[in-house]
Amino acid sequence: MLFFIETVVTGLLSGIMYSLVAIGFVLIYKSSGVFNFAQGTMLLFAGLTFVKMTEQGVSFWYAFTLTLGAMVVMGLLIERFIMRPLANQSLLSLFMATVGLSIFLEGFSQGLWDSAVHGLKLSDFFDYALLKNEPMFVYDVLISSFDIFAAIVAGSMILGLSLFFQKTKTGMSLRAVSDDHMAAMAVGIPLSRIWGVVWAVTGVIGLVAGLLWADRISVSFTLTAVVLKGLPVILVGGLTSIPGAIVGGLIIGVAEKLGEIYVADLFGGQGIENWFGYLAAMLFILLKPTGLFGEKSIERV
Repeated sequence: MLFFIETVVTGLLSGIMYSLVAIGFVLIYKSSGVFNFAQGTMLLFAGLTFVKMTEQGVSFWYAFTLTLGAMVVMGLLIERFIMRPLANQSLLSLFMATVGLSIFLEGFSQGLWDSAVHGLKLSDFFDYALLKNEPMFVYDVLISSFDIFAAIVAGSMILGLSLFFQKTKTGMSLRAVSDDHMAAMAVGIPLSRIWGVVWAVTGVIGLVAGLLWADRISVSFTLTAVVLKGLPVILVGGLTSIPGAIVGGLIIGVAEKLGEIYVADLFGGQGIENWFGYLAAMLFILLKPTGLFGEKSIERV
């Protein structure tokens, strides 16, 4: 029973990091109806920019601040020069624009810095026990210390974003824009400003998620594949809901860990964790296609 609890807790901690990635998708989709395929390369750019500066002797907080500024500027530039001119185009055109943006950012990141694999350990900057990725007991439950740290950081950011978009004027404007673009414009809400804020926030999410995942898997092309962790999350939680991204991340995180331990033998052994979340998501959407918190589309015909 204790081992089962450890597996569930580990899955919940991983799920919080999945939720952080998924929220980037949700914010862009809620505000503009665009599925941001370029989010993975935004993580890569953030991770490469930060690690290259620290390798050149820049302190953690200077490198973090400069990278944060770069990601905000990137988000604003993407909205201004790519998304805004295509605002009235089809969703397929907008999606393909993010695909092209993803390819460009990947090449730009590696051209600006390099294409080598870089290690990043946050414990090199701060002598905190939670950063050392050592096993620790919490009420007799064995948990990785870094998983706890990553969950605290990701959870704090998710909570901050939720409060920002629920309680602030900008957040209320975003909700209005996501409900009806034309109605939002009719009451004086500037769409371009809201879209700019959302893309800038997505850049910030890219930095935080990029550093957390880089500590786990290094700074390399594989960092772009992190966004794949967010896809089953939004299938379960719904593509238009921040609470759905949180709950979906927790469900997928637990499903992956339980599947790796208790279901892997049915598929010939270990190694199913990378795809078991997708299987769980597909089975889930057969029962509820819009996800737990997804909005049903009602059209008059």
